[in-house]
Amino acid sequence: MLTLLIGKMPTPLGELLVVADEQGCLRSVEWQEFEGRMQRLLALHYAKPGFVLREVVNPHGLASALEAYFSGDLGIIDTLPVATGGTAFQRQVWAALRTIPCGQTLSYGALAQQLGVPGASRAVGTANGANPISIVVPCHRVIGANGTLTGYAGGVNRKQWLLHHEGVPGRAPAQHKQQLSLL
Repeated sequence: MLTLLIGKMPTPLGELLVVADEQGCLRSVEWQEFEGRMQRLLALHYAKPGFVLREVVNPHGLASALEAYFSGDLGIIDTLPVATGGTAFQRQVWAALRTIPCGQTLSYGALAQQLGVPGASRAVGTANGANPISIVVPCHRVIGANGTLTGYAGGVNRKQWLLHHEGVPGRAPAQHKQQLSLL
């Protein structure tokens, strides 16, 4: 049985759930209102050996690291250890996401090309959408081929905010302060 430690933390975009294993690797980062999605992904990825969630404050200091990211230390997420379940292809996509530099974006098609599977942009998109470790495995950095912001499990407004926070040109949210107050 896998013991996973779960903590909650406030962010400018709402409360995050931070899940780590006992070795200090992130297993999930998810927005509070999508806890059901997180539970489904954990159950899917860790059906064997099974898992139990134990509530803690700031699991292995990872919530503090994410707090530093939201305070402007953007590079800190590149240093955080992650461990994921998923298929071999999903893990390959998730590892590739971590190579997209902060402040840059990549299209699904370009990511598929980078992975050596040109024409598999839909499969890449599906794997991207199943990413259990939001922000740290930066699925928000993947956009449509025409530059549009496509789906993000936490909502397109959050995706836009994260990209703007990371310095992606032209991604300033309209009525920035008003959007944040709505979340």
